[in-house]
Amino acid sequence: MSSQAARLVVLVSGSGTNLQALLDASADEAYGARVVAVGADRHDIEGLARAERAGVPSFVEKLPDHESRDAWDRAIAARIAEYRPDLVVCAGFMKILGQPTLAAFPVLNTHPALLPSFPGAHGVRDALAYGVRITGCTVILADAGVDSGPIVAQEAVPVLDGDDEETLHERIKTVERNLLVETVGRMAREGWTVTGRTVCLGRPSG
Repeated sequence: MSSQAARLVVLVSGSGTNLQALLDASADEAYGARVVAVGADRHDIEGLARAERAGVPSFVEKLPDHESRDAWDRAIAARIAEYRPDLVVCAGFMKILGQPTLAAFPVLNTHPALLPSFPGAHGVRDALAYGVRITGCTVILADAGVDSGPIVAQEAVPVLDGDDEETLHERIKTVERNLLVETVGRMAREGWTVTGRTVCLGRPSG
């Protein structure tokens, strides 16, 4: 493993609790990664305040500030590229990234369900409505679809009697945060390979 930490650009749209977990983890040199920039699609969010408190550069690219979605896709890809990331992490980022970013960088995303079940914006609500007894969270390598990229890691979370969307989602978020931090660290330290839809952490031997 290279002694140089992997460079992370983290994208946020809200409170940035996953970002904070990555900032905390990267304070340990042994983690193998550090957050070099935080990007957002809106101003005045706690995620940007977290970046400022940590002394991490940040940028904002608002979709309405651009003449088209394609123009925004190109603009945010260019802003990300300024920081030469080894990995881009969507940490509660509420926009689907376009081909300019996906073609240039590996992009990691999380989802509060066990994909491929219950993709989309209401994964927790949909799992509850279906009546599953086990749900969880997934870390994926993002592609052009909605929650359709190759799965990197998953962890199960039981659905308890009396759960509503809020209580279940809070338990999932705790597990998701830990899983994201663990997965990013392993990818930074060990590398990864993708064969078809199968992601293997660690570099091939030999």
